[in-house]
Amino acid sequence: MSSATILITVIVAVALYRVLHRKSGIENIPGPPSPSWIFGNTLQLLLPANYGDYEFTWLKLYGPIYRLKECFGQDRLMVSDPLAFQYILNSAQFVHAPILENFGHLLYGMKSVSTVRGDTHRRLHAALNTGFTAAAVRNYQPIFEKMAHVLTEQLEQSSASSINISPLLSTATLGAISEAVLGCSTEGLGEEFVANNSEIVMLASSQSAAQILANALGALLPISVFNAAFYLPTRAFRAIRKARYLAEDLGRRVSDSTKKGMSEEVVVAQTSLILIVGQETTANAVAFGLVELAMHSHFQNQLRAEIQSNLGANPHNVPYDSMPLLNAFIKETLRLYPAVALEDRVALADAVIPIMEGIKTSTEEIITQIPVRKGQFVTMAIASFQRLESFWGADSHEFKPQRWLERSPYKGETSVGPYANLLSFLGGLRTCLGWRFAILEMQVIICELVGKFSFTLPKDDPVRVRSAIGLLPIMSNGEKGASLCVV
Repeated sequence: MSSATILITVIVAVALYRVLHRKSGIENIPGPPSPSWIFGNTLQLLLPANYGDYEFTWLKLYGPIYRLKECFGQDRLMVSDPLAFQYILNSAQFVHAPILENFGHLLYGMKSVSTVRGDTHRRLHAALNTGFTAAAVRNYQPIFEKMAHVLTEQLEQSSASSINISPLLSTATLGAISEAVLGCSTEGLGEEFVANNSEIVMLASSQSAAQILANALGALLPISVFNAAFYLPTRAFRAIRKARYLAEDLGRRVSDSTKKGMSEEVVVAQTSLILIVGQETTANAVAFGLVELAMHSHFQNQLRAEIQSNLGANPHNVPYDSMPLLNAFIKETLRLYPAVALEDRVALADAVIPIMEGIKTSTEEIITQIPVRKGQFVTMAIASFQRLESFWGADSHEFKPQRWLERSPYKGETSVGPYANLLSFLGGLRTCLGWRFAILEMQVIICELVGKFSFTLPKDDPVRVRSAIGLLPIMSNGEKGASLCVV
């Protein structure tokens, strides 16, 4: 055994000892029983047959605040209460959990807007936001329309009885974000970059018990030790190293045309984040939306009629924001399929989280706020919040775009997210810069595809949902994708 291995083993052992001998302070919050000390409830949460099989049952049993067991018996607070979200998202006392932060440093670097904190984050967020204002995003519309036309041509040329739409959408969204924000076509990215990008996407879509355990152990390691793993000769770390190198090289090549007052170093640091995050989140959302349309043919026909009417009247100036069915459909898709279902945070100091309704502890005490200690892990259960019956109504688990047309789709006045009061783009201090970009991109792609094609589901390849880095459509063979019959 090498000295490095011995050192890491000792560090993990010490960290585990500290975990096992520390009280969390949330022991009296009710929650489901743990089936395993090693894994706790994590396999139920992250590896069910279909995402939410356990989580949405727990939501119904315990409400929007409950306790889960993490790996090695650690307590984790699961939160889907909107008032608690409002507090957590706007408080500098809650930051990314260690494993998420560590991987962010490895993949995006130390100066990415996703990894910096405090005043540095606010300044960088404000500087980058100039490229994602409503006015700036409108200028990207011709690029989105061009990518959508290419996507249409690919579907028209296919003779297959069913098509996995996900790779085509990924290519289109990669081209859109690259050309719009970096001024670089997909061809300009280079074959090596595109191939490595595909490998990163594939790695990010996987999830296994071994990965869950490795992440739990990695969260216990000091950042210096974790960063040393960056140089291990594994497939995943080789792909991450290559992605960083290629993204930084691309960032230097395009910085003159994109930096807008920022240094080359800052522009380079954002390149990997922009391309990875801006690509798959939109591609997955559109894929899920098309699957829902395939299962709801009546609404699909209504949406197509609205699209064709507007395209026919205004072929060169499509009023995307003035199409009620289109925008209700996008909102409902994002509600049921947020890009990230679970967002982990850790408390930097003792805090008290407010909640909308009191909960009864295991000691029969009614509490209206949750005290948490420094170091406590809190999981923002975004997918659960967006199906919370007390907020969205008794039909919260149903695909029902009409909810956005008939009445106020949610109860109360608590404001959390930047778009439709959804957390699909997070909110508060970490609101996604590209949310307007993503909405217009979805509007354009959906209008193009639904206006020209009809979608149904193949009988032998149902789509399931998996949570990895984000929510993903999964085919019957276990691979990322959504098979559709396109006519």
